[in-house]
Parts: sequence; structure tokens; C-alpha cells
Amino acid sequence: MAAGQQWVLVEMVQAFYEAPAYHLILEGILILWIIRLLFSKTYKLQERSDLTEKEKEELIEEWQPEPLVPLVSKDHPSLNYDVVTGPPSHRIIVNGKECINFASFNFLGLLDSERVKLKALSSLKKYGVGTCGPRGFYGTFDVHLELEERLAKFMRTEEAIIYSYGFATIASAIPAYSKRGDIVFVDEAACFSIQKGLQASRSFVKYFKHNDMEDLERLLKEQEIEDQKNPRKAKVIRRFIVVEGLYINTADLCPLPELVKLKYKYKVRIFLEESMSFGVLGEHGRGVTEHFGVNIDDIDLISANMENALASIGGFCCGRSFVIDHQRLSGQGYCFSASLPPMLASAAIEALNIMEEDPGVFRVLRDKCKHVHKALQGTPGLKVAGEPLAPALHLQLENSTGSRTNDLKLLRAIVDYSLERRIALTLARYLDKEERFLPPPSIRVVVTVEQTQEEIEKAAQCIREAAVKILK
Repeated sequence: MAAGQQWVLVEMVQAFYEAPAYHLILEGILILWIIRLLFSKTYKLQERSDLTEKEKEELIEEWQPEPLVPLVSKDHPSLNYDVVTGPPSHRIIVNGKECINFASFNFLGLLDSERVKLKALSSLKKYGVGTCGPRGFYGTFDVHLELEERLAKFMRTEEAIIYSYGFATIASAIPAYSKRGDIVFVDEAACFSIQKGLQASRSFVKYFKHNDMEDLERLLKEQEIEDQKNPRKAKVIRRFIVVEGLYINTADLCPLPELVKLKYKYKVRIFLEESMSFGVLGEHGRGVTEHFGVNIDDIDLISANMENALASIGGFCCGRSFVIDHQRLSGQGYCFSASLPPMLASAAIEALNIMEEDPGVFRVLRDKCKHVHKALQGTPGLKVAGEPLAPALHLQLENSTGSRTNDLKLLRAIVDYSLERRIALTLARYLDKEERFLPPPSIRVVVTVEQTQEEIEKAAQCIREAAVKILK
């Protein structure tokens, strides 16, 4: 052993003599640098001079903290809202004035239904006002289970899950499935709740142009090429397409049959948000799948809120049992929010009863949507954005002033003009600094089954008069 160690030492000495000079110099510099790092301090203590009490007080007085939030003008629309007295039904009292309601998403007129109100009142007396607990902590009531069963049956899916807040439904569903490293292909016009869900998922998001299937396929092909470069990584990446059935920001219908073809061609999953199309499209109000005749099993997850057609509160997701059950463990809005008040669940069940008993109401709504869309055509200075079947259309300026603030003031003036003449309209509202793709300013015109032909013509004439006077 000793002889072996001596032989190694001799070899090291020989290598030292045979090494070139520059090599020895470089090694010497590295050794000195390592020694310096080991024994030197990582920082130097800054020399400080003690301040007098007077100097300290002067510095404190001079210091100005940054504002907690940005300054907002008192004239901001969100700080100057119209006040509603009574139910926002067909006739709505705004700022003390009774108007025809073209602003609330009460598509089927169920908000003021006597049957729905009596059912909710009966439930209120039985269960009380709220639940004071999430579904997993004594927040599951028998009416919740009944509503989930009824929704699944109505949509012809295996199972459904309900949330107590409509906005949180898709915002909770997306991050329940899509995680960091997964890829989501999203339409640029996706609503704000979808955007928040994507943000919470921390997935890699790729936006395609609104309703442009060629642009979507381009992104899918690019991803397919990337996957071929690293097949092992590609096996663990999940891919989703997230779209709305009827876009709330544009009132456009998604090309669902083409999306389903792309789904199977590129092996991706489809999440469909149907808050604006549920209870509106299709022979029985089941949404865009029924409208296009698409097999609902081709859609991996459908979500919708119950705050429009059902005239209640909250939202639901439906699909295959194993997909829905996962949300009961991972849907943040489901696991951590207090469950839906039983009276609202009962109201939603009764609304479903009415929808099933009278499927003709959906044809009536679609006819009135077409009527409103046609009546608004040719309004001076304004253009109608959206499908004729959409129950919430957008009126946009034909020629922008170049300033979003000025555009909003013009549109607000039209809303105020109409309100003075007892037609209740509203501006489409957005969080300007939060939206991924900020939609242009618009007036939203909402259609319901309760509006008569005379009222629709009156509203269209009022808007035309306002446009002529304000946009001259």
C-alpha cells in the first residue's frame, strides 16, 4: 500500500514538471481565487453615520408612500352606477323610473316566475337562508344532489356538479385538470372567467384568432412537430382546447363541428363554456351541442352558469362521471366556498321543470333574437356585432374617435338617452388592465321572451334617435 502511494506521488511530481507554464499559472490563479472566496466576507458592512433626532424627523416628513391602489376618477362608470329597485324582470325600476328591461340576462323570463318564487320561498322556510359550509363540511343538502341529478339528466350526461358562484365554475374547472407544463389552446375572445382559470392553472397558453379554425390548426400542427422532437416529454403533456359555445364578448357562435374534427385529429380535449348558450340554443335548450347535432360525449367537459336562463345563482359542469368526480377533489370553488343556498337550488330545479314542460319557449326566444338583430340593423353610426340567434348583442361604433374613453362617453350618452325614455340598456363592462384581449366598447342589448314586438320596435327606434342626435 505504501509503495503504491509513493508511486502516485512520483507521478504527480513528474506531471508538475512536464506541464506547460501557462497551465500552472492558470491553476495557481484559480487556487488563490478559491482561497479568497473561502475567507472573504460575502458583503461589506456599509459605513453609517448616526442621524440626529431632528434629521430623522425631517426624513420621515419628506417620505411619501406609494399609493396602495392607482388613483381613480370620481367620474369612473363603476363608481356611478344606476340603482335598481325591485326585481330586474321584464319591467325594471332604474333610478326610480320604470323601464322595459333590455339589460338583464333573464332570457326565459323565469326571474319573476310565480312557480319559481313559491318553490324558493318553500325551501327558504325549510332550510334557512344559507349553508355556512362547503360541500365537504356539512354543506351538501338533498336539494344539491337533486339539482345535480336533474342537470345531468337534462344535458344527457353521466354526472353534473354545481358551484355556488357562476364566475368560479369554469375558473375552478380549468386548473382542476390543466397543470403546469400542460398546453391550452384558447380563443382570443374567451371571457374573463376563462382567463382567470388559465392563470390559476399556470399552464402554457396558446391563443388562436377568434373562431379561426385555420389558425388553431396551425398551432396544433406546430405543437405536433414539437412533440415529435421529444416523444418522452410529449407523453406526459396534456392538451386542451377551451372555447365558449356563444361568446359573451362578441355574441358569436363557435364552430363546434370543426372543433370536434380537430380534437380527434390532433388528440386534444375540449372544454366548452356554455353560459350564454345553455337554455337558449337547441330544440330543448341544451346548448350548442344540440344546436349543431354534435354528440355530447365528444365534449370532454361542459360548464355553464345558472345565472342567465335559469335565473338563479351559481354554475355547473357536466360530463362523464370520472371527469366530474375529479372536481369534487380538485375544484377550488367547490371545495372551499360555501355551497349554494338551498332556496336557489330549489329555484333552479323548478326552472328546469318549466324548461322541460315547455320546450317551445326556446323557439320563441330565438325568433325574438332574430327580430331584435334585424330591427337594430342600419342604426346610424352603430353596427350590430353578433349572431342573429344570440340573446345578448353588441352595438359598437362604426367609426371610433380614436380614444376608448371618448367612445365610452358617446355610448354612455346613448344609454342615458334611452333610459330617459324608459328603455333600460347597459354598457358592456370589462377590466381594462386585466383583459388579455380587450374588446371594443359596446352597448349590450339583451333579448328575453317577455319582450313584445311593439317593445322591440320602440327600443330600436329609441336607439336610432339617440344615435342620430349624439353621433351627428
